[in-house]
Formats: sequence, structure tokens, C-alpha cells
Amino acid sequence: MVDTIFPGIEVRRVRTPRLLANVLERPSDAPARTVVFVHGNVSSSLFWQPLMLTLPADVRALAVDLRGFGDSETLPVDATRGVRDFSDDVASVIDAMDLGEVHLVGWSLGGGVAMQLLLDRPELVATLTLQAPVSPDGFGGTRLDGGLLASDAAGTGGGGANPDFVARIARGDRSDEAGSPRAVFRSSYVVPGFESEHEDIWVESMLTTKTGVDNYPGDSAQSEHWPGFAPGGRGVLNTLAPTHFNTTAIVDLERKPPILWIHGTHDAIVGDASFFDLNQLGKAGLIPGWPGDDVAPPQPMIAQTRAVLARYSDSGGRVTELELENCGHSPHLEHPDAFRDALVAMLSD
Repeated sequence: MVDTIFPGIEVRRVRTPRLLANVLERPSDAPARTVVFVHGNVSSSLFWQPLMLTLPADVRALAVDLRGFGDSETLPVDATRGVRDFSDDVASVIDAMDLGEVHLVGWSLGGGVAMQLLLDRPELVATLTLQAPVSPDGFGGTRLDGGLLASDAAGTGGGGANPDFVARIARGDRSDEAGSPRAVFRSSYVVPGFESEHEDIWVESMLTTKTGVDNYPGDSAQSEHWPGFAPGGRGVLNTLAPTHFNTTAIVDLERKPPILWIHGTHDAIVGDASFFDLNQLGKAGLIPGWPGDDVAPPQPMIAQTRAVLARYSDSGGRVTELELENCGHSPHLEHPDAFRDALVAMLSD
């Protein structure tokens, strides 16, 4: 078995009123600041370890496994609450550890979790760093202004998962075959051609994902709209469906902590032409029957995020955007120095 814990990282088990959470910690002898990292979909806290180890000595760094990922307790995900099952869990860990106000960092799905936590528990968030975050308007099924393309958000949620990929996770596929977690990491988590000496650990992290209708990917419902399915109410992918998830209200917060937005120019997952968006796959001819741009255009994810953060800035918040060239969905792995420097600058302001 691969040893997945880096030297210098400690494993903690934190019991909260909501769940038994697994937390990784890079401790500090004299902590002046605490950073809490929240991972993305089909991953775990393991991905944050290299970054945690490079932070200044006075930073206490913690990374939380979401329910159904890593070594946290596997509990059902109620997607009708959006990502609140996850964000409430993270808040419960912060409370149980008596951390008080923290610097919150969220990646992809974790970015949505972090934005929701800011909305619901703003007193816990000193600063917010969003790495390749899901759009504040959700994942798929919306126009630039966030309006739904179909009333039931057809084409989003649990029905959009690749069944073969789900099956490979469930059986612990560590191969490099097409469609395997390793192949998906190489093609989608990072820009093609990027190599990591810790790839085996990242694959192990992906394989901690618990599968099923209550976890990843979730259930689905029938739809009269193309491509024939709509989001269900259970499981991970449905938490981000635009009928369940919307964090654009961050622009209305009375107290607006500084936001750092870091993303890559070649992100295959969160982008204005994401191939994880069913409408983009239809437009590319990979799914038959696509009804065209008038009915089912790809979601402009980056443009939506930029628009919401511009409104956040216009209403008194401070936003810093770092867009990295030759970078995919994982800037903290692909451009670790640039990511660390931007994060440390945020912590020091």
C-alpha cells in the first residue's frame, strides 16, 4: 500500500455533533493564523499536503475530509440543501476544534462549500481563497446571468456522471487505462503533460470517494428536456445543480472578507467550454440530439464567477484574481510557488 501521509502532517479524528471527521494538520508551535482547506469532488484532504508543508511556520494548517470522502464518516448527502450538508460539517469541525475565525480555502466543489459557509457562518471566515471553484450559479444548465435554461435544470446533477468511471472508483481501479481515475487525473485535474511524483497518492485520494445514490454521484430524475434527465435530490453531483445551489448572495453580505480567486487557463472541469458540461459535449457532437445554442448553450462558468466577484468588489469587497497560464484544475499542484505566494500575501494583509 502507498503511504499517503507526508512527513510533518498529523492525522486527527474530530467528533462533532454532525459527524466523525478526518482532519490533516500541519501544526505550528506558535500559530498566529489558521488556514482550513476544503478539497474538491472525487478527492480528499490528501491533495493539500504539499502546500500545507510550505506555509510559514506561524500558520496552523488544517485540511478536512468531507463526508463520504477520505477517512471522514460516510453519511448521506441531502442535495436539496445544496452543499449545506458539507458546509455545515466543516463549520462543525471549526467549532469543535474551537478555531474561531479562519482563513478558508476551497477547491472546485470545496469552493462552493466555502462560499456557502461564508453565507451561513460569516463570523468564521477571515479571508476566502477559491481555487478553480464551481460557479456561484452552480454547475451546468444556466446562462451568463444565472438564469435556468430549463425549469428542471435538465442535463445537470447525478445523471451526468460516467457510469464506467463510477464503477472504476468503486472497485479501486489503480490502472492507467482510459477512463480510470489515474487517466482522469492526468487529463482533467492537471494540464495534459504535467507529471507529479506523488501521483499514486492522488489516485489513492480519488479512490476514497464513496459511491452510490447517497454519495457520489447521486440520483437523477426524468426530464422532458434534452438530454432526458434532471437532477435528483440525493448525492454529491446534485448538490451543485442550479436548482439546489446558488451562492451569488455573497455580494449582499454586510461584512465582506477579502477573496482570492485562483484558476488556470486550461481547466478542463471548470471553464467556459467545460467538457464536464453536458451541453458542451452535445455541442461537440459527443452526445446526440443536442438542440443547439439557443436552447442548451454551454455554461460560461468563468464569466459567471468573474461577474459575481465584480459585483462583490463593486459593493465593497476586495477581490484578487490570479489566472495562471499552462494550468489546469489544480493550481496548487501545477504552480505551487505562485499559489503559495498569493495565499501567504492574502494571509498577511
